[in-house]
Amino acid sequence: MLRTFQSKIYSPSKIIQVCKKIKDKKIVFTNGCFDLVHVGHVCYLQQARKKGDFLVVVLDTDLSVRKLKGKGRPINTLKNRMAVLAALECVDAVTWFSGSNPLPMIEKIHPHVLVKGGDWLVHKIIGSEQVLSWGGEVFALPYVKGYSTTKLVQKISF
Repeated sequence: MLRTFQSKIYSPSKIIQVCKKIKDKKIVFTNGCFDLVHVGHVCYLQQARKKGDFLVVVLDTDLSVRKLKGKGRPINTLKNRMAVLAALECVDAVTWFSGSNPLPMIEKIHPHVLVKGGDWLVHKIIGSEQVLSWGGEVFALPYVKGYSTTKLVQKISF
């Protein structure tokens, strides 16, 4: 039976509880803005899911996206970004983090696998040291060339 997308959206405190209960599953953690989801994001998330049994996507808040990406961003609100990601079959859970650093969420969720996009060097990924210290794995997955939210926004604005 397919889960509805609403059943995959959790508060930060609830996803921490859920992850503590599913000790038999290999938890994969990724985070980001995911403002305008495009084929590059979908391929990335599918690759991330293949690294384990339960993919948790942790989103930047609207305020955080604005600080990272600038005026006019995010295009989609946190609520809408969570709904779109939760609708993807490869995503098992979606939540958010406050502030500019996902490390507290990484430490509380305690994933087996930490994944970021190919523009990150593994040793520079926030939380890599911690995940590796408890025996986990860290991956920088390759980008699908030609896809970028920033370029998409520029194209729409043109």
